[in-house]
Amino acid sequence: MFLAWNEIKQNKLRFILISSVLLLIAYLVFFLSGLVNGLANMNREAVDKWQADAIILTDESDKSLPQSILSTDDVSQVKNANHLAPIAQINAIASRVSDEDTRQGVAIFAVQPDDFIAPNITDGHMFGRKGDVVAADYLKSEGFKVGDKVKLSSSDKYVTIVGFTDHARFNAAPVLYTSFETMQQIKGLPIESDPLVNAVVVQSENISTIKVPTSLEVVETETFIEKLPGYAAQNITLTLMIAFLIVISSVIIAIFLYVLTVQKASMFGVLKAQGISNAYLARSVVAQTFILTVVGVALGFALTWLTGAFLPYKVPVQFDILSMLIYALIFIIVAILGAVFSVLSIFKIDPLKAIGG
Repeated sequence: MFLAWNEIKQNKLRFILISSVLLLIAYLVFFLSGLVNGLANMNREAVDKWQADAIILTDESDKSLPQSILSTDDVSQVKNANHLAPIAQINAIASRVSDEDTRQGVAIFAVQPDDFIAPNITDGHMFGRKGDVVAADYLKSEGFKVGDKVKLSSSDKYVTIVGFTDHARFNAAPVLYTSFETMQQIKGLPIESDPLVNAVVVQSENISTIKVPTSLEVVETETFIEKLPGYAAQNITLTLMIAFLIVISSVIIAIFLYVLTVQKASMFGVLKAQGISNAYLARSVVAQTFILTVVGVALGFALTWLTGAFLPYKVPVQFDILSMLIYALIFIIVAILGAVFSVLSIFKIDPLKAIGG
């Protein structure tokens, strides 16, 4: 460590440049990890909000909520679940009546206001009358507010925002929560008819004991989320990008250190001629790599958090400290492994040749 640190102090500019490269790579890795979490959260936020163990869908729906249609009789035949909550869902384009240029794609959920999947209210109040909706607070950034009348593309009816809730997006679309009666109106169906239900959300200590008709299936919540359109492909793609970045960074570090080691061959030769062992020099190179990587990763970590504080509200980035720490640890380990190539080159240095003997 003594040799490593003193060399860094003697060649500040060289090692600052190396740490700067590591900083930029670490910054990119951390930012991408935040993007992975943010994009994933956009798709699953409303589902996580249910705090449910499973969801019951029709067997032919391929685990797709809009493609599943349950009858009232189907719902009544679900047995051995602690809590059940029927839900219906459609997609639409919402526009403010006072400003039709303000448009936003939304997912509309019909729920019972006293069920466990009903939204918490952060502004305004829960829907009560027909035509009332509770909106995701993301719509506030689009200009929507409590009291706004909203026209839906899928209906000639109007709804009124009476409240807002937090953390409510489904498949990247903000959610509008409403009653089944309002959903019937939106769909153009008679209010007195039995409401159409897309699924039943379940809380149960043991979902394997839940009994459903043969036409239905019980799907674990995480499995349902994985089947959301584009969710799995998006996560795999971005995670692979992070993995490739880490591999590329290890190669870059290895090249830098190898070039530095070759340039210092005569110095290492002199040190070896004075009796300093290969093991000591190897530890010095590894220690030097560790110092440079930790500094670069720490600065990249700080820069990422600083960037996050100034990002616009619409940028889907969500930083998770645990994930970032894991990536930081992997980054440091991979960098040290990359230094092995430099260590091997030290073993091959002949002291006599290095000093011109």
